[in-house]
Amino acid sequence: MKDFFYAIADFFVDYGFAPYDALRAMELENWWTANMFSWLFTIIGFAAFIYWMKELKTFNDNNEEDKSVSAHSFL
Repeated sequence: MKDFFYAIADFFVDYGFAPYDALRAMELENWWTANMFSWLFTIIGFAAFIYWMKELKTFNDNNEEDKSVSAHSFL
């Protein structure tokens, strides 16, 4: 059983976290490249947030949501 857990650890150390090691190496070499990835992830998150808010507004405008007090049992 001990070998099983060592195999899981070896997988993640050697292969699973390899992309993070590559990003760390780029960050040490070039500050602009590291910040480019940060801005890219921020823009993707912001675009997903805007899409989600647009979808919520669509459902709200169609009156599809049950807004009664007894709509959810935990209320």
